[in-house]
Amino acid sequence: MATRNIGVRATLDSHRLPTPVPVGEYESCPVTDVLRRVSDKWTLLLITLLGQQPYRFNELHRAVAGISQRMLTRTLRTLESDGLVEREVFPTSPPSVEYRLTPLGVSLLEPLAALSTWAVDHHAELATAHRRPAGALPTRA
Repeated sequence: MATRNIGVRATLDSHRLPTPVPVGEYESCPVTDVLRRVSDKWTLLLITLLGQQPYRFNELHRAVAGISQRMLTRTLRTLESDGLVEREVFPTSPPSVEYRLTPLGVSLLEPLAALSTWAVDHHAELATAHRRPAGALPTRA
C-alpha cells in the first residue's frame, strides 16, 4: 500500500502488509483513493456510458434512470476535477455541453472491465455467501 508500490500485481505479489495496517498508510494509499472515487452510486455507470460514446448532458440524464439532474451535475464535476471526464461547451442558444472521457478516463476502462467480469463470474458465490448465517462455514462440494 505504500507509495513505492505502483502496480497492483506487484503489490499483491511482493508487498506484505504490516499488521496492523497503519491508518495513515491506508488513508494515503493510491488504491484506497481510487476506490473511494469510483465506488459511489453513479460514477461507474457514468464512466461506462462515456466509454461507449460522448454524451450531451440531457442525453446522459435520459440514459441513467433514477439520477437527479443535481446528482448528475455533481458526479460529472467530480469526474472532471479528477481528470477522468472533459466537458465541451458548444456556442448554441441555449449553450449545450458534451461530456467525454479523457485519455486518463479511457485508461480506467480496462481495469473496470476486469472487475466487472470478476463480479459477474462470482455473483452467485457472493449471493450464496450473503445468505449464509453469520459465522457459518461454506459447504464443500
